[in-house]
Amino acid sequence: MLKVGILSDTHGYVHPRVIDFFTSVDEIWHAGDMGTISVGNQLRGLKPLRAVYGNIDGQDVRIEFQEVQIFQVEQVKVMLTHIGGYPGRYDPRARLVIGLERPKLFVCGHSHILKVIYDKKYDLLHINPGAAGKYGIHKSITAVRLVLDQGIMRDLEVLDILKYQ
Repeated sequence: MLKVGILSDTHGYVHPRVIDFFTSVDEIWHAGDMGTISVGNQLRGLKPLRAVYGNIDGQDVRIEFQEVQIFQVEQVKVMLTHIGGYPGRYDPRARLVIGLERPKLFVCGHSHILKVIYDKKYDLLHINPGAAGKYGIHKSITAVRLVLDQGIMRDLEVLDILKYQ
């Protein structure tokens, strides 16, 4: 069993309540737009980190992280990227990789909008954790916790707090 904390679009800042929300997880997954490598270092100091770079990330982040990660944990194939779209409207590059790799869990960021959608066409769970930082047009800071257990994804929890609390 693996409990993961999923976030995206921190843009150089991680809200303290997101850190608190992740205290019980085994790993943290960041779906891009970290903003600075210091965010990655902060998260690495808490738990093991899997991350990808996003469109606003500079060379410091791009040297450390890839654009796309595909990995298997607890018998679940995962695809992690920043710009991915969502079911029925995937980014063309993401759609190509989804078609080739056939992940069961697809995690992306970019939109700053929290979405959890089951995609029947590709038989996968799509998660966009929204935005965990304070910069951007979003009104809420959001993050997700999820348990992966021998091929089953369960116990999804959402943190949703007003941006200026």
